[in-house]
Amino acid sequence: MKHLAAIPALSAAIFVCGCANAPRPGSGALAPVPPATSQATPNIVGNWQFNLVSTTPGAPAVTIAGGLRQSGTVLSGALHVDGSKCVDRLTTVGFTGTVSAGATSLISAAVNGQVIAFTGNFTDTTFIGTYRIKGGCADGEAGKVVGGNIPYIGNTLAGTFTNSANKTFDVAGDIAQSGSASAAGSFEISGTAIFDMACFKAGTLKPGAFPFDSFILGRSVNLKFETGNGTLTFQGTLSQDRSEMSGNYSVSGGSCDESGTAVLYVSSPWDY
Repeated sequence: MKHLAAIPALSAAIFVCGCANAPRPGSGALAPVPPATSQATPNIVGNWQFNLVSTTPGAPAVTIAGGLRQSGTVLSGALHVDGSKCVDRLTTVGFTGTVSAGATSLISAAVNGQVIAFTGNFTDTTFIGTYRIKGGCADGEAGKVVGGNIPYIGNTLAGTFTNSANKTFDVAGDIAQSGSASAAGSFEISGTAIFDMACFKAGTLKPGAFPFDSFILGRSVNLKFETGNGTLTFQGTLSQDRSEMSGNYSVSGGSCDESGTAVLYVSSPWDY
């Protein structure tokens, strides 16, 4: 009977010990690990300009601009190198690579024995990374790259042209940018405009591809207006905030040929 009486007391002791040894919240017990989340692959389709900053002493400032296409994580594009002593700006350079939420690679076809390779990270609108050149006259050059996807400029156009005699005339119109890049990597621009000029009152943009007629390539813009009295051609640069284009113009083939400078203001359909 004494042995039987000790059983409840022993059971109680085991219960108490078991509770004391059980892990308590905050006492080192492992919390459940949340499942890993995957980041979306950036959508980088569009008109891009990359600015290269070399770490090689004496290397020129170079920009690379044009259209990029994307199929899943595979990239391709047609771009132009501006400012290089080794590659002519008129040469269309093919680029291929891959894009993901992590590291990105983008490499050019060989031009004059020269291959340009980018490594870094894309978002939908930016690229930050490094570059290295192998082969050709710039072999071994390397540095940093900062790129931007330039939104469409198509919607309204307004601005002022100033000739060499400091006389001015204004323009107002509507323009549209193609959503697809040409084989040269540029995006054609079309539209119509009204001018307050004695020689002509209206003009129609002639759409084209780099280096002819009306297009945008990176931040470089070319506009060719066909009027009833000659052709007005504008060549300029889109500002960083894409609000205006500044550059030079010429009028030829009519009764009032002239040249000068111009500042044109543009907006996109998403500015409203």
